[in-house]
Amino acid sequence: MIDLEIVLIELFVLVLLANVASIICKRFQIPVLVGVVLVGVLISNIIIDGQSIYSLLKLSDEENKAVFEVFAQLGVIFLLFTIGLETPLHELRRAGKTAALVAVMGVVIPFVAGLSLMLLFNYDMYQSLFIAAAMVVTSVGITVFVLRDLGMMETREAKVILGAAVIDDMLGLIVLSLVSGIAEGGSLNLIDIAAVAGLAVAFVLMVIFLTSTVPKARSSIGSKSEKKRRFHHPISPLPFALIICFGLSALASYLELAAIIGAFLAGMLFAEFKDIWPAEDKFNPINEFLVPFFFLQIGFLVNLSSLADGWVLFIAAALTLLAIVTKYAGGWIGAAKLGKRSANIIGVGMIPRGELGIIVAAIGLMAGILDESLFAIIVFMSLLTTIIAPSLISWSVKRKGKWGESFKSKPEKFQGD
Repeated sequence: MIDLEIVLIELFVLVLLANVASIICKRFQIPVLVGVVLVGVLISNIIIDGQSIYSLLKLSDEENKAVFEVFAQLGVIFLLFTIGLETPLHELRRAGKTAALVAVMGVVIPFVAGLSLMLLFNYDMYQSLFIAAAMVVTSVGITVFVLRDLGMMETREAKVILGAAVIDDMLGLIVLSLVSGIAEGGSLNLIDIAAVAGLAVAFVLMVIFLTSTVPKARSSIGSKSEKKRRFHHPISPLPFALIICFGLSALASYLELAAIIGAFLAGMLFAEFKDIWPAEDKFNPINEFLVPFFFLQIGFLVNLSSLADGWVLFIAAALTLLAIVTKYAGGWIGAAKLGKRSANIIGVGMIPRGELGIIVAAIGLMAGILDESLFAIIVFMSLLTTIIAPSLISWSVKRKGKWGESFKSKPEKFQGD
């Protein structure tokens, strides 16, 4: 039976430490997720009187552990829903061919390189696939923060990065679905791969189709009388958003896809209603409470002793370097027609893996495909690419010597010339 007093003490300690870490990170302009993950790492690895702080807080007790695992899972679902909420489908359509090419190259090159490297190091195919999947995602939040600070959010480079990141995340989540489905099925034959691929793509296309019908339906509603347009919604934004989020997450899980894919697509779907059902502000307090538990949970799972092995540390360093080079190369190649210096900014802007790389690692560990050392390697890569990205972006902007061209002109279209 769960001891409420113990749980409340644990909540007090964890929420306090996570917020202290957040304050320190903001003071030194370090991504907050880095600080919260490191708090989790310290809690699980600092030993006092022969016990880790994790054990002293009784977080290792099965009942308490289950409580915080639920918090962590809800945290990552709401995190992906919020990311989707910030990327409505109509914005993706305006991203342009350059953004689409940057995204595709930024998925293909890192995936092939990561898979090849891990197979070269004699890891099995399933582990190598998960490592490769962690290589393809992009956490654009860090890039957006730096570009906003530099006053570049209205530039051509920023628009390409944002559009590419949205497409990149969608492709990355499809790759994750494929890898998860293949690993759970325990088979690599072409029929199974095609079945998983078809299911993942069909699910994504279904939600995109529903999302694309929203503007048309709303346009029809908008043509009605003023009296009807003043109709009061029978349900407030937050419950409606939660229904969509939980519904699509559950459906994705039922289809044996990652639940976070459903959450991300639910966010994209609900984003089309933001003007009449604004839910972002209502989700912020929920995210502030739940999301840190996911990053703390990641830290709890990191065993620093696994990185003490010289070979594991070498692989972590090699994978991190490869992650930086391949993402940069994908972005640079995709944006080459904009000029070398603009392509340079876009290339470094796609480097950080952040929370999305960590999410892939957590799914692989919980599925029993990744061991502690491989999990630590992906977390190491995700955190390091996130930490160094702001400096690289600032350097690339200064190297250009002037702001990129404004995107006020007519944007590209995917079907254009």
